[in-house]
Amino acid sequence: MTLLTVDDFDFALPPELIAQHPASERRASRLLHVSGPGQRRERSFAELPQLVDAGDLLVFNDTRVIRARLFGVKESGGRVEVMVERVVDGRRALAQVRASKSPKAGSRLRLEDAITLEVVGRAGANDEFFELLLVDAGEDLWTLLERHGRLPLPPYITHVAADEDESRYQTVFAREPGAVAAPTAGLHFDDALIEEIRARGAGIAFLTLHVGAGTFQPVRVREIAEHRMHRERFSIPAETVAAIAATRARGGRVIAVGTTSLRALEAAARDGLLDSNATEARTDAAIGGETDIFITPGYAFRVVDRLLTNFHLPKSTLLMLVSAFAGVDTIRAAYRHAIEERFRFFSYGDAMLLEREQAGH
Repeated sequence: MTLLTVDDFDFALPPELIAQHPASERRASRLLHVSGPGQRRERSFAELPQLVDAGDLLVFNDTRVIRARLFGVKESGGRVEVMVERVVDGRRALAQVRASKSPKAGSRLRLEDAITLEVVGRAGANDEFFELLLVDAGEDLWTLLERHGRLPLPPYITHVAADEDESRYQTVFAREPGAVAAPTAGLHFDDALIEEIRARGAGIAFLTLHVGAGTFQPVRVREIAEHRMHRERFSIPAETVAAIAATRARGGRVIAVGTTSLRALEAAARDGLLDSNATEARTDAAIGGETDIFITPGYAFRVVDRLLTNFHLPKSTLLMLVSAFAGVDTIRAAYRHAIEERFRFFSYGDAMLLEREQAGH
């Protein structure tokens, strides 16, 4: 295969197609079903249950977005913005720190006039994240973030988080706190729609992948093979492992709801934690760890048969992932169609249902 560059994943997007607010109802988005080269059909997202068969399994990411954005001042008086990437424990966090000058190790940040954090230093050589330590607090960092932090909307959403975002930038099944960005394919589902899918005889399963700030980081190298992903934590419960095995046994399809669910499943299979062909579960314990899996065209998918996803940014790792899944040319054509038909893009935008490209195509 010819070496691919970031320019192979570029496209011109009219700014007005970047959704700034969610649809009136979760299920009110549009859905573009892409079943192969030149095979596209426009649907309403509310019609998704009609596209799911008895015996299929939908796998959702139940991570919950934490209130990870904080504003404040350095000891010098300079303004600072902190975006928590990961809460390591009750006192420590890894975070991006934006200021006119990078803070020095040993200095302190006073955030939201409520939280004091000491800068331990860079998290690693050439790392853009700082390690921060909670100082003189009677409560843990999780509690303080929930009380004083702000919802971290993506950089392409231009308004400050409001009441609407507090509810609609979380999935209805969010329960495991730790993400700094929502698993946006799941935002289209309400409880009733999930029940409609169950009523058709399809299975519902969950895993957790805590989406990191790296999901918004640009690819800064020309040849995509040189790009390195940030690591993210994931966990797949034993019940989900068993559900995947049962789906294989009955000939059903595994449908990843979102690229985060797909990355967790494929990382587990790649690393030998999940036997993608097993028709009986080989473990009665949760599996997981950390992953920096970077899926690009040429990747051999092991677990996921169909992918439900939103429309992604130009030159992004997620656009590369969906191109690997459905085919580079198929995705290019689908995105051209979506732009021509005025679909809404990114986190609050519309969705696609993708069939996996068949080998040899």
